[in-house]
Amino acid sequence: MDILAALFFEGLELRPAPGGITKIDLTGIHFSMAAPTPVPLTVAPHLMVLMHCPEDASPTAALEVIFTKDGERVARNAQPLQVEPGRFGYRLVRAEIEVADYGTIEAHCRIDQGPVTVVPFTLLPPVPADPPSGPGPDAS
Repeated sequence: MDILAALFFEGLELRPAPGGITKIDLTGIHFSMAAPTPVPLTVAPHLMVLMHCPEDASPTAALEVIFTKDGERVARNAQPLQVEPGRFGYRLVRAEIEVADYGTIEAHCRIDQGPVTVVPFTLLPPVPADPPSGPGPDAS
């Protein structure tokens, strides 16, 4: 089995299409985000891994995703795969990652002992709230 793509996203919708196929609509694809609060905090970005099983390959395998920050493992997810030969499949991966400082988290994705696909996710400082609008203090 081969990884075709791995992306962080916000929304996923599956819809049937003519010919018995299924279309996957992804929304909010991103590789960074502003932290909702100052660090330390826990983030749980959603990762989708899309794979293909060649006609002559085994339909079963294991997907492993290791999340690292500054070269150190901060989370891991492993799950079984079953994809019919000649078909495509996907898996959703969500890990709760405790973050002590802003920076880049990398998701290292692989099927069995195959090649690694690395997907970066950068956590940025929170965006300051906009000041309230409207009239200022009365100067009279």
